[in-house]
This record gives sequence, structure tokens and C-alpha cells, in this order.
Amino acid sequence: MKIQDKHYHTIWLKKDKPSIVQVIDQRKLPFSFEIVDLKTVSDVFFAIQKMVVRGAPLIGITAAYGMYLALFEADERDFARSINRKAEYLKSARPTAVNLAFAVDEMLQFILKEKDSPRIIEKTLKKVHSLKEQEIQFSEKIGEFGLELIQKIYRKKGETVNILTHCNAGWLACIDWGTATAPIYKAHLKGIPVHVWVDETRPRNQGARLTAFELSEEGVPHTVIADNTGGHLMQHGKVDLVIVGSDRTTVTGDVANKIGTYLKALAAKDNRIPFYVALPSSTIDWSIENGLTEIPIEERGPEEVAEIEGWGNSGIQTLKLIPEKSKVANYGFDVTPARLVTGLITERGICHASQKSIQSLFPEKL
Repeated sequence: MKIQDKHYHTIWLKKDKPSIVQVIDQRKLPFSFEIVDLKTVSDVFFAIQKMVVRGAPLIGITAAYGMYLALFEADERDFARSINRKAEYLKSARPTAVNLAFAVDEMLQFILKEKDSPRIIEKTLKKVHSLKEQEIQFSEKIGEFGLELIQKIYRKKGETVNILTHCNAGWLACIDWGTATAPIYKAHLKGIPVHVWVDETRPRNQGARLTAFELSEEGVPHTVIADNTGGHLMQHGKVDLVIVGSDRTTVTGDVANKIGTYLKALAAKDNRIPFYVALPSSTIDWSIENGLTEIPIEERGPEEVAEIEGWGNSGIQTLKLIPEKSKVANYGFDVTPARLVTGLITERGICHASQKSIQSLFPEKL
């Protein structure tokens, strides 16, 4: 997708310097476009933990690049142990998105297999690029399958299709296209009139800052709303479809996504509005069945709730929001039970949020 009419991915190697990985600093958007150099495994850990990069697919690919950088830091005297330590370190950066562990384990297995190869750095980089390309293809396929849902509504309605989304599951959360936004971009490019209700998504405002930025750059009509507005819009017939992303989905169809997703699913169910989750198979945790008891929910620092960032005369500024003595609870995600999910949009098609239906698309996984 584009920023100021120039095509970007969210992560790439620095030109002529293959030992440096570059990413868009998403903490600064939409106020400032800055690129960050990642030179070490510690840099990658920081970028993931502090949300320089965020979104399950992008976290995974960033971690894969981290494993590539680990080769430049590995102890040659005890290579396997050194690489394993780097892998565990990267996996500890954030707990909820399963793509992180998936990508690190995939890279670890590959590196240990190729550890005696004189071309290990070249081969490892090729492996990272294959994972990156795979995520791009997954997102585009999700867009094509999700487009069918929007087309069906448009054929029936004959006018603008109103879609509500939560947080940022766009190309900034992936490499290109996005997950929840991919069908929207496909519809827009096809000339179908769409309008997106963009939840601000407190406390970090990824909707207001990132999704709105993406849609603006692509020329997609949208309106930013307070997080608690969705139910009202649904009651008054102003939402035709809800599409959200996922950070981890169980084999039974329970979905962990940014905090507040569960409430949108409840409102959609009450108002008989289709609620779809767009996700690549790399976001499915094939080892767990019960999302409420088995998915770890990240608890982040209190400052994200107690303060807010915005753009002022001197640049990005931080302002306090709550009384000094008030305590804060900051849960990063919630779990939407499968019974509230109309369907899952994956790179292999759309299925019900059930183990049987998921298995029908991915028989080799279960």
C-alpha cells in the first residue's frame, strides 16, 4: 500500500547494508513518518515490545528478521545454545500474538538445520524473505475472499457498504494489504462504494492514528468514532458488516484481538450484523481449544491509559488524563467466543468459527 503515493512494505533490508533491518516507526504516525534501523537482536526486541512495530503478522516477520540478525551475534563456540537463547529472548517480547513464537520457532529450526553451511547467512535471509512473501500472499488472498462478502452486500443494498473495524488490522499491522482492511481495499479498487467506521481504539488509539492514516492515504472514505459508538450505529442501521483482525485464534474459533473487540461482537450479535474475523493461518494456535483459559492476555503499563499522546506546537506531546492517585488496569486484548463470530476469513477461504470448519480448510494442521 502507499504513503504519499509511494509504495511501502512495513519492513525491509536497508539498501546496500544487508545487516540492517528497517521499519516504519508506528509510534510516530500519523504525525511524523520516520524509519528506524534495527541492527541487533535487542533492537528487534525493543521494536516489538515498545510497539515500534505491532500487529500479529508484522510482529512475526520482525522476529524472523531478528533471528537473521542473531547470526551476526551468535557465539561460534556454542552456536546452538547461543541461537536458542536469542530465540527465547525474542519470544518473550510480547505474549499474546502467536505469530511471534511461530516465526521464531520456524527460523530456529531452519538455522539449526543449516548451522554447518558456509552460506547460512544467505540461506537464512532467503528463508525470512519467503515468510515475508507468504504473509503478503496470505493478506491478498484474505482480501479476495473478503471482497465477496462486500460485493454480496452491495448487490443487495445498491448503495455504500458501511463497515466497522476495531484497532488496526491494516497493512501497517502486516506487510502489505492487511487482514481486516484487505477486503476493504479490494472493494475500493474495484469501484464498490465503501465507508469505514474506525474505532479510535483506546488506549493507544491505533484506529484513530493508524487505520485512519492508512485509509486516508488510499482515499477510502471513513469516519473516526469513539470506541463506544459502535453499538449505537448498529442499532440505527448504519453498519452493514464488522471485520476485525486477530492476534491469536484457537482451533475451535475463539478469537483474541485488541481489547474491546468482544463488546463489538456482542453488539453485532444483538443487532444481527455479520461479524467476521480476518486472519492468516499463521495467527491460528493449533495447540489450544479454549481461548478464555488458554490464551495469555498481555497486561501493559499504566501510562498508556493514564496518559494520551497528541500533536502540539512542539511536536508529539504527552498529556495526563487521570488523577495522580488512581490505579490503572491495562489489558491489551480480550477473547471473543466462537459463538459470536459469523466466520473466519483466511487465505484459503471463509469458514465457520468451529474446529470442524477450520479443519476443512487446513486438514494438514489437525
